[in-house]
Amino acid sequence: MGRVATRTPASQVVVVAAFDGVQLLDVTGPAEVFTTANAFGARYDVRIVSPTGTDVRTSSGVRIGVDTTPTSLPARIDTVVVPGRRDWQRAVTDQRLLSLVTELVSRARRITSVCAGAFVLAQTDALNGRRAATHWQLATQLATAYPQVNVETDPVFVKDGNVITSAGVTAGIDLALCLVEDDHGAGIARDVARELVVFMARPGGQSQFSARLAPREAKHPVVRQVMDSVGADPAAPHSLESLARGASVSTRHLGRLFRRETGMTPGRYLESVRLEAAQALLEAGNDSVDTVAQESGLGSSETMRRVFQHTLGITPTAYRARFRTTADVTRTGAGR
Repeated sequence: MGRVATRTPASQVVVVAAFDGVQLLDVTGPAEVFTTANAFGARYDVRIVSPTGTDVRTSSGVRIGVDTTPTSLPARIDTVVVPGRRDWQRAVTDQRLLSLVTELVSRARRITSVCAGAFVLAQTDALNGRRAATHWQLATQLATAYPQVNVETDPVFVKDGNVITSAGVTAGIDLALCLVEDDHGAGIARDVARELVVFMARPGGQSQFSARLAPREAKHPVVRQVMDSVGADPAAPHSLESLARGASVSTRHLGRLFRRETGMTPGRYLESVRLEAAQALLEAGNDSVDTVAQESGLGSSETMRRVFQHTLGITPTAYRARFRTTADVTRTGAGR
């Protein structure tokens, strides 16, 4: 009897579009995640392409070698990664870059962007009618320039069907780890995170910035006072009535001020601070979920589970497991 031939799994071709002025980590962060995953059983074939087929100079002055041109790529590619550059206006007027990205998008199973790369995707109409993220400082500009895109200002990354867009430069690592987990499971994603000495992928819904820094943005003294009060002791028995009373205003007026200054209600702000406190407690210690819920002000483990699931799309227990990855590496002093 003849030997049965075994079929080698096909590689997943990941194409990163590079161009002059691109942010270095937007390119190398995801590329490093995918290539590291290969050491643990994945089969990613990472290709760097540019509009001209020649090497590019990044925003930091470092040159990146280009592997190939689009004509030498397979007809179908698995994932396209579109990085960004700080002056996104120049990127979206670069016709050769737009032509390259349009072609790659048409051939890709999965479309992603890092930071200001969302502007390039938006310019090619790939984000029309979709939810999208970018760096929080650029979110308003993206929403203004491309009103057909549903911009979310806070998440680290946003998945809408086969399109995944991420926030600032290091969020590209989170995005790539998420894709590795989708493709090959949490085990390999954790191995990659340990190897790179980074946190297991932050949940996409995690905020880009601290809720406790919001008072710096609020201009009205009443709103700042209430935010400071909540931030100083999230677990205190705060209520809309007690917060309004402490600020010597009516509950209705406080609600109006909050919505005008922050775009959220006092209750939503209180929940966001308590969620952030719970995240910090889960990351830092070994307290039970019940204890963390009480100490953060979320009250019960069931309430905390609902808040985590709704906001981050992950349970408190799973969140803690992700953030223990780096702690384990630190204790052992090893990359694996």
